[in-house]
This record gives sequence, C-alpha cells and structure tokens, in this order.
Amino acid sequence: MRAKASGILALFFLVVLTLPSCKTRDTAIMKEKKISVITSLFPLYDFARNAAGQKAVVTLLLPPGVEPHSFELKPGDILKLNGADIFIYTGKFMEPWVDDALAGIHNPNLVVVDSSAGIPLLWDSGEDQLQEHDHKGNERGADPHIWLDFSNAQRMVDTIRDALVKKDPADKDYYVRNAETYKGRLNKLDEKFKASLSHCRKNLFVHGGHFAFQYLAKRYGLKYLSAYPGFSPDAEPTPRELAELTNRLKEEGLHYIFYEELIRPNVAETLAKETGAHLLMLHGAHNVTREEMERGVTFLSIMEKNLENLRIGLQCQ
Repeated sequence: MRAKASGILALFFLVVLTLPSCKTRDTAIMKEKKISVITSLFPLYDFARNAAGQKAVVTLLLPPGVEPHSFELKPGDILKLNGADIFIYTGKFMEPWVDDALAGIHNPNLVVVDSSAGIPLLWDSGEDQLQEHDHKGNERGADPHIWLDFSNAQRMVDTIRDALVKKDPADKDYYVRNAETYKGRLNKLDEKFKASLSHCRKNLFVHGGHFAFQYLAKRYGLKYLSAYPGFSPDAEPTPRELAELTNRLKEEGLHYIFYEELIRPNVAETLAKETGAHLLMLHGAHNVTREEMERGVTFLSIMEKNLENLRIGLQCQ
C-alpha cells in the first residue's frame, strides 16, 4: 500500500509539473493561429495582404483568370466564407451578389467589410453623388471602380486596417504600421502619375473595354471615352456608337486604343482596324490570370505598367 501511495503521489507531482508547459504550448498555438481573410477582388486581396502582413492568411474569392462581372458564387464559396474571420468586398455596385451570399452564411463572428464606405461615388455624369436615383426617380448605376483613384485606395486600406484591428486588437500597432507603409507607396505612385501625365501631347484616351477608368481620368485631369456605354457588364456598343468613336479617334489624331484584361479585345481590335491605331493594355486590376498570380504581380506593379502604357498612348514627354 505504501509503495502504491508513493506511485500515485509521484504521478500527481508529474501532472502538476507538466500543466504549465501544456498551458504555455496551448497559448503558443493560439498565438500562432492566423486570421482568415477572404476578399472579392484582386485590389482588396493585395491591400489586405500588405496591411495584415504575417498575421493573416488572405484568400482571393475569384479564381485566377475569371472576369469579375461574370462571376457567380458557388456553394463552396459560401463554405469558405462560413469559415473566415473577415470578408472584404468593394461595394454593392461592384458585387451585387453579396447580400444573397451573406444571407446564406451562419458565422456570427464574421467581420464583413464594405471597402467603399465613406468614399463618394462617381456616376454617369462624372459628378460626386451619393444618391442612387436621378431627378426622375430612375435607379442609376454608380461607378464601382473606386480603387483606380489612389486616394480612394488609401482610404480602402484604412478600412481594411480597422477590420483587422477589430478582429485582433492585440496587434493593432502592427497593422497600423503596415497600413501606413503601404499607403506611403500608394501616395508615391499617385505623385508619379501626376508628374508623368502632366506634360503630354494628348489628354484624351479611348478604351475599347468596359467603362472602368473614370476615377483615374478625373484624378489626373484627363478625358476618357469607353466603347461600352454605362457601367453595366452586359452593355454592348451599337454600330452607331462604334462609328462615332472611330470618327472621334481620327479627329483627335489618336494613334493608340486601350483594351482591358481577361476578355477578348474584339471591340478594340475593330476600332484599331478602322483607324490604323495600335493596341495597348490598360489593366483595371479587377482580377489577374493564373500566370500573373504565380509570377507575383501586385496592384502597384499593374499600375506601374498602366502608367507606362498611358505615357505612350498620350504621347507624354
């Protein structure tokens, strides 16, 4: 009995001695657990990666190469969102499917982030307006491509930073530093665009893709025409509109037409054939191809290439 009692006593002390180490190990595991962030579009994916750094796993909901206007949510996407900590989207005009998606999510701890919050939207008139109807009471389509004004992009980074802090307040200083560093890079890019596009022979550029670059044009005092009317992804230019655009290209003496990423540039090619103009890509950064993703392209590198092509198309000094 004495030997048995001694064995039990020794086992008790062994358990007591190992408890602190188990607790320490569990705490370390909890500390190493990264926040799960899901974003709808590539700019948000890149903004979140830069703001979150090593503290989060950031996932792009759009598969590489998928054009966002034709994206349809799948049951697997709902499962991903159910398991996430933060979901970031651009706004209801860019992702009209969000409300239906959120209705199918049963994750009370999910932080949902509308990155367009507080940003004045441009409408078809080019004016800053927050109302969603015109003076006749008809519903209007807002331009959702807010990230193409780099001052807006900086505000989006702030919104993403705040969501990270809300989910992980203990690491607030880390997220704030990361966000400020990245915003500094966006600001430098903004200044570079201003300087590079301020002395050009042309101030009008024509885009043979969807109407996406109004924010960029306004930011840098440029004129912009798109072959596609309005903001609807289903809009198609009429023969009359294409004829008018062809005449405008000739009148303005424009030697370049821009086309968009991820879709066949049929319209841009038609305009080029009619006018003898050359094609240049102007990348809206909605999404990237698998090859671009594997190559490690970033929002900043895409915009740097855009600036290079704009300087050629606008005949900048």
